[in-house]
Amino acid sequence: MIKYKSKEEIELIKKSSLLVAKSLAEVAKILRPGISTLSIDKIAEEFIHDNDSKPAFKGYNGFPNTLCVSINEQIVHGIPGGRMIKEGDIVSVDCGVIKNGYYGDSAYTFAIGEVKQEVLLLLRTTKTALYKGISNAVVGKRLGDIGFEIQSYVESFGFSVVRELVGHGIGTHLHEKPNVMNYGKKGSGLKLLEGLTIAIEPMINMGKKEIFQEKDGWTIRTIDKLPSAHYEHTIALGKDKTEILSSFEYIEQVNNINLTKI
Repeated sequence: MIKYKSKEEIELIKKSSLLVAKSLAEVAKILRPGISTLSIDKIAEEFIHDNDSKPAFKGYNGFPNTLCVSINEQIVHGIPGGRMIKEGDIVSVDCGVIKNGYYGDSAYTFAIGEVKQEVLLLLRTTKTALYKGISNAVVGKRLGDIGFEIQSYVESFGFSVVRELVGHGIGTHLHEKPNVMNYGKKGSGLKLLEGLTIAIEPMINMGKKEIFQEKDGWTIRTIDKLPSAHYEHTIALGKDKTEILSSFEYIEQVNNINLTKI
């Protein structure tokens, strides 16, 4: 059952989503070569608690940390630990919070220092695809229109769309119906209605679309070990316009010379 949200509920989801955005900006401030993934996880967790909220991921189905931190060929669900971030890495950071009973969810892939041009192209293409998907997330269209726009755009660059991992509805639960695929056919799937709140999150591989799960039971990587990028926004469909409830502005305002702005 799909839960359509009132304007008041959407405002609560927006507050949670903006806290996620600010948490990712705190990560951006310290993200550099030589820092461990666990260090950035601790910074985010402390910031979320300081804002009278709770991490959405920690304890979710047994996940042990606040952030999912996935490096290079890791697509999603990387567990923070002792791994040190290096010059030339790309680092996907996915964060969720629960505040006032409502969830927010967003992700951003950072380029650390000097990154290969073909990898930067992957990041730019994935981020652009996210906004192209959002532009098709409007009342009266269908879910397939979102996926079609993302898929057709990234495949025009020779990149591939992960099939097994998708976006989702969001509200009083982190994952609600419907699933939001990053591929599809125009005019297919659920008709989009006012009050729908969803997280759109293209996960795009440089090489093959197939994935592999690591022994830790969480981390998902590309089967060919080529890089993957991941960007995510939480959005709400209004009668006359669609609103992006999360934000990348806080992240991109961070003046950190170790980060390449995408």
